[in-house]
This record gives sequence, C-alpha cells and structure tokens, in this order.
Amino acid sequence: MPGPKEDSERVIDVRPVPAPQKHPMIFGAFEALKEGQSFLLVNDHDPKPLYYQFLAERNGTFSWTYVETGPLTWRVRIGRISPEPRTPLPVSRP
Repeated sequence: MPGPKEDSERVIDVRPVPAPQKHPMIFGAFEALKEGQSFLLVNDHDPKPLYYQFLAERNGTFSWTYVETGPLTWRVRIGRISPEPRTPLPVSRP
C-alpha cells in the first residue's frame, strides 16, 4: 500500500522499458527534479548498478532509499539534494 509521500510523487516504472533506454530515462527524470523533490523508481531487479552510476556521475547530489527490496519488485526513492560544499584542493607551486 503506498504511503502518503508515494501518492504525490512521480512513479517511474521501468519494468516494460527496453534495457538501453532505462538509465537515460532515469537520469533525465533526475535532472528535471528540483532540490528536495524525488521520484519512486520501480524495477524488476535490484538497481544497484544504477546506484553506482549515480555515485560516479552525481555524487553528493542525490538520495537513494530502498522502499521495497524484491524478490519480484524493487522500489527505490531517488531524490535531489543540495550538493555538499566542496573545499578546493590546495594548489602547490614549485
């Protein structure tokens, strides 16, 4: 049964989507989010490779919360968060 947040957030069910189109679709949906917004991803397997892609490409700007973990359906809430402030690396000069 969906919780209150699930009633108002966008649900992206990628189960019927051809594999080569899934990640571009999900990243497109993520790019459309404003800070503090999220969507619910529905998949037929654990989307852990997608998580690692988010870590590599959007580290510090997303949240990832498992809502359901199989065995037939996985639901993950993916949100846009404020990026962590980054301290510039010191420049060493000869």
